Amino acid sequence: MSPKILVVEDNDRNRRLIRIILKAKGYEVIEAATAEEAIIQLKHEPIALILMDIQLPKMDGLELTRTIKENPATKNIPIIALTAYAMKGDREKFLAAGCDGYIGKPVDTQELPNIVARFLGD
Repeated sequence: MSPKILVVEDNDRNRRLIRIILKAKGYEVIEAATAEEAIIQLKHEPIALILMDIQLPKMDGLELTRTIKENPATKNIPIIALTAYAMKGDREKFLAAGCDGYIGKPVDTQELPNIVARFLGD
């Protein structure tokens, strides 16, 4: 059974691109457009990795990351931040919130599967 990756991204086009790339590599992709949808998915699916957009409506990706990491049932799921905001100090802010890694946008379609594989130990 292929690992399930939760893509939390409010932009349909970005979510679709990531889904196409990861499915081509054999991963199962679960999608959420909001933090609330992501929380529901985490209750119903065994997730191996989360790709987390930082700029989400209502609850942002950093707050959602902290919520996931505070829950004993989900705290060990690796979370990779996805964001176009790559200013000095942002990487540290993402890691401090509980993210395990960081990918800048636009997503490098060649590098994304390598980063995912590295986090999943493939």
